Amino acid sequence: MSLGVSLTLIAVGAILRYAVTWRSSDIDIPVVGLILMIVGIIGLIVSVAYMIMATDRRRDAPVPPPRDRDPYR
Repeated sequence: MSLGVSLTLIAVGAILRYAVTWRSSDIDIPVVGLILMIVGIIGLIVSVAYMIMATDRRRDAPVPPPRDRDPYR
C-alpha cells in the first residue's frame, strides 16, 4: 500500500467517522470509518518503514568501479 492510498484511507475514514450523520440500519457507518482509519494508519506505518529500509539499502550498496571505455563504440 502506497503512502497516498494510506492517507486517502485515513481521510475517507475520518469523514465517515466524524462528518457523516446519515444512519443505516444495515451498516454502522462510524465503525466502517474507524476500520478504514486503522487500515490506513497501518498502511502508513508499513509504507514509511519500507521507504526507510529502501533508503538504507541504497546507501550501503557498493559502487561499481568506473569503466575505462565506452562499450558502445
